[in-house]
Amino acid sequence: MTDTYDASHITVLEGLQPVRERPAMYIGSTDTRGLHHLVYEVVDNSIDEALAGFCNRICVVINKDGSLMVEDNGRGIPVDTMEKNHKSALEVVLTVLHAGGKFDKETYQVSGGLHGVGVSVVNALSNWLSARVYRDGNIYEMRFSQGKTTLPLTTREETLAELLARYQQWYGEPAPFARASPALAVSSGAIPGQVPVTPPGTVTGQLDLTTAAHYPTGNEQEDRASLLATLGNKLTGTRIHFVPDASIFETTTFDYDVLAHRLRELAFLNAGLTIIITDERTGDSATYCYAGGLSEFVKYLNEGNEVLHPNPIYITKKDAENKLDLEVAMQYTTGYDEKLYTYVNSVNTREGGTHLEGFRSAITRGINVVAKRNGIIKENAQVTLRGEDVREGLTSVVSVKMANPQFEGQTKMRLGNSSVKGIVDSLVYAALTEYFDENPGVLKIIVEKALSAAKAREAARNARDLARRKSSLESAGLPGKLSDCSERDPAKSEIYIVEGDSAGGSAKQGRDRKFQAILPLRGKILNVEKAGEHQILKNAEIQTLINAIGTGIGEKFDPERARYHRIVIMTDADVDGAHIRTLLLTFFYRYMRKLIELGYVYIAQPPLFRIAKGKEEKYVYKEAEMQKVSAAMGDKGVSIQRYKGLGEMNAQQLWDTTMDPENRIFLKVSIEDAYEADEMFKTLMGKDVEIRKNFIMRHAKEVTNLDI
Repeated sequence: MTDTYDASHITVLEGLQPVRERPAMYIGSTDTRGLHHLVYEVVDNSIDEALAGFCNRICVVINKDGSLMVEDNGRGIPVDTMEKNHKSALEVVLTVLHAGGKFDKETYQVSGGLHGVGVSVVNALSNWLSARVYRDGNIYEMRFSQGKTTLPLTTREETLAELLARYQQWYGEPAPFARASPALAVSSGAIPGQVPVTPPGTVTGQLDLTTAAHYPTGNEQEDRASLLATLGNKLTGTRIHFVPDASIFETTTFDYDVLAHRLRELAFLNAGLTIIITDERTGDSATYCYAGGLSEFVKYLNEGNEVLHPNPIYITKKDAENKLDLEVAMQYTTGYDEKLYTYVNSVNTREGGTHLEGFRSAITRGINVVAKRNGIIKENAQVTLRGEDVREGLTSVVSVKMANPQFEGQTKMRLGNSSVKGIVDSLVYAALTEYFDENPGVLKIIVEKALSAAKAREAARNARDLARRKSSLESAGLPGKLSDCSERDPAKSEIYIVEGDSAGGSAKQGRDRKFQAILPLRGKILNVEKAGEHQILKNAEIQTLINAIGTGIGEKFDPERARYHRIVIMTDADVDGAHIRTLLLTFFYRYMRKLIELGYVYIAQPPLFRIAKGKEEKYVYKEAEMQKVSAAMGDKGVSIQRYKGLGEMNAQQLWDTTMDPENRIFLKVSIEDAYEADEMFKTLMGKDVEIRKNFIMRHAKEVTNLDI
């Protein structure tokens, strides 16, 4: 790696022209996901500077006018002229697709934004974008509209007052510059919106005043030169400020919570990096900085859970030959589910990959070997703990930083480098066996839990066998209460999961029998957040659900066996209905999560009100909408019926409002953020009452319609 970073390090692969015509090819979609992807692309550039060791502060601001600003204290995008393009490197990075330092191995050993669409795509999809670079004591600026230059590169010298003001804003303290003399007054113009510079004559006490090299001379240019000589590397950076193009995106309103979740994740993954987010629309703000990195991440994930050992097992290893850095944190809880998150160069690899395979192989092998070597499992015992046994209740984060990761698909969801599996396996195995040899008490606790999991696995297998024998007595192996559809193509079939026989009766009569199946459930299903798989398989309603969908669960789960590609949860619009919906979502998330990721799970949105006047009737879905419709009809002679249960609708009404593909409204269930989703299920459905109580108290005022 070289500290030099100039135009020679910028490599151009292709142009930018297709972006505005086909934005989804570059950012996935033009809905709220695509909107926030713009922010991630900009932040990824700052993260790459942090990974290279040149940035320790990133600031994200959502402004009142809907614009968003990302600023870092990295080296600043180069501004010198590129020989090939005869343009500044800054302009090329912002206007040419696949242009950046990510393709130069000397500039970045690792990079999250490897596909390189980055800031150029953000520029193309913005109504306007302003780029400001701080380098060499100068401010360089360019502005664009929809990817086209509106202000060519401008350069001006940054005044001493501006440098001092920016230092204080970035680092929260005056620059260590002995003291500010009258010559350093802010009359030369502080930067709008920034923290005022230290008043003239104020002693900062940061440096030894006898050090002549740092003492202000009273000559602004000399003092400025001295400041840049001593602190210049802390005063470089890049600021990208943009407004998304409303003609491209379905919405241009940034969600503070969505951004805050991702920024917090990045702070966990990059120990010591400070990330600040501020929402000037609401006044919300947060600062994330975790010296403990992944260990703190795992502790955060396990908040509210009973842990088996107080401190996470932490592994950090390097493979110099393959230029791979590995970091792992793991901790066991008394729970049943495995929570495992993997990252490559701070990119969330939700579908895992070779690093995940190596990690899982290492912990299975390591625990078995050390447990037998230490006599916890007898050598002649007919017991070999399987992977699922040693991972029960395990919360872990695996982070790999490497050059040239090969992601399968443009989504970067799965790591494909075949060599990584063996490297990670070897590093984790060596570190784990060493840890367990030094901490036999922790090993004993983990092995005892794994042995218990093995017994439960065997019990679950017996329960499945019993269920299969029982189901073989039923027609086609399907539960008797299922009213199936005649369509046999899963892609064209849908199943409605409804509560009770009353709603089930209306749904069965109102449905289109060709492609719509109905499965009524009796009462509330088991809360799977508090139960093991062997207990779950004993529950009649869950068995019915598993058999109807056809995928199985656990080690036998196969999403390709799903009998329906649209699974619709249709419950009453009351508190009980909401609870049943949450119980079902918890089950799907914990045991059929892939169906959610594939986009198979939906929530039906039945109307809340029927408004009628004479022969005219309308169905509305929100209380505010009801008042408007009622007023438009004329209040006199208007009857309003509020549906609290689906059973209150007759078959035709249910078809017209909730099941007819032409009129119905569905919410697709998706997982925007895996660990945030996990935390929500744990909060709402887990064992810790105190966490749930705090959640209710925090959000109680947001509830507008209680069924009491």
